[in-house]
Amino acid sequence: MSGLIPLLAAVLILGIGAILIFSLLGRSGGSKKARGRDVTLREATRKLAQNPRDPEALQSMGDIYFQEENWPLAYKTYETLTGMLNEHPTMDEFLINQRCGLAAMKLNQPNEAYKAFTGAKMIRGDDFEVNYNLGSLEFQRKNYEKAIQLYQMARLKDPEHAPTLRGMGHSLFKMKKYKEALAFIRKAIDLSPDDKESLYTLAECYYEANQTDQALKIFAHLRADPVMGPNACLFSGTININSHQYDKAIEDFEIGLKHQNIKSDVLIELKYRLATAYLRQQEIGRAIELLRDVQNLNPSYKDTAVLISRYQELNSNRNLQIYLMAPQADFIALCRKIVMGYFQRAKIKITNIAVSKNEWADLLAEVDTPKWSDVVMFRFIRSQGSVGELIVRDFHSHLKEVKAGKGICVTPGGFSEEARRYTEARLIDLIDKAKLGGLLNTVDTRAAAQRKK
Repeated sequence: MSGLIPLLAAVLILGIGAILIFSLLGRSGGSKKARGRDVTLREATRKLAQNPRDPEALQSMGDIYFQEENWPLAYKTYETLTGMLNEHPTMDEFLINQRCGLAAMKLNQPNEAYKAFTGAKMIRGDDFEVNYNLGSLEFQRKNYEKAIQLYQMARLKDPEHAPTLRGMGHSLFKMKKYKEALAFIRKAIDLSPDDKESLYTLAECYYEANQTDQALKIFAHLRADPVMGPNACLFSGTININSHQYDKAIEDFEIGLKHQNIKSDVLIELKYRLATAYLRQQEIGRAIELLRDVQNLNPSYKDTAVLISRYQELNSNRNLQIYLMAPQADFIALCRKIVMGYFQRAKIKITNIAVSKNEWADLLAEVDTPKWSDVVMFRFIRSQGSVGELIVRDFHSHLKEVKAGKGICVTPGGFSEEARRYTEARLIDLIDKAKLGGLLNTVDTRAAAQRKK
């Protein structure tokens, strides 16, 4: 055992020595490389001092700058070389144009990059870097068909290059070829899972292809994203509104509005759509507040002014809200109240109620007053538009069928001149918006008084 200790010590010393030797050799190699670079630059600088257009010196400097990713100096050097190609036909024209284009891309100079890559493509049309970057530049120029052709050529060299697949998918999406775009964007996301923009575009493809369930899942997933979130909330909420899921739509829009630095057009649309969702839920006060915000941001936005004017009155008249917007059961209950309190000092019995979809309700009532008794039919129309002659004629025909002696036609809108002329010689009273407003303001007290009798 004692004999092993000196042996282990010797091995340890040799190991440490080897590490030190390799370290010194690495440093020596690195220093030699640095010295080689400096020597090359000094020699090139010396030559350029004698001849600013020395091709060998410029190529030596360009190579160093390109390898070190010093893009401003690399671009300046290769741009100079592209102007010398006709003078020196032995230079590598393809390499010079390709590197000039790549440096210009890194410096966000698309026009210069396009010119350089086009020159390179004329020499070697199948080069991956050239085709991929030209495809990206055509995409920026909105030449999507050309971009697709170039991306396809790049894919021949590298079928699994995620940015190329992404470019293909986004180009096809811009051309409204949604089903074709889906395959490319899905594969690009598989290769680059953190690409949120492509994930958002994938959801748009699903939406446009009427695969709303898949779209909704992705948009809901992106709602919290600081960049894509507001737009994702807008899409998600819209899908839920179209599906009559108003509570979910409100949640989507409210999440969207919590984001910071929302683009103005998205902010306005989020507020507008949230207001419409609140209107569907009969939360008129909250809707009007949002619509006023929209109007302040853009006074002429869509039908905001019309909605504010229409719903301000509703906001102050609960019965008018019920008449126009409430579910059918609540609407019928209100109509019953109006009928029961319509005639003073009368005994009224409602004998039949018929509903035509959600357009109107016909209530048939037996009315007994101290002076007369008769069967009266009420037609309560929900639309705020102008009631024409055809609807009034239909109502009159229905009166005959049920043998009613009198008809009362009620609308929250108005009646056309033809409708009014038709009823002049007939026992039909027309109650327009102004008269209905009076009825709705007193309906609760009149109905209560009628019940006491």
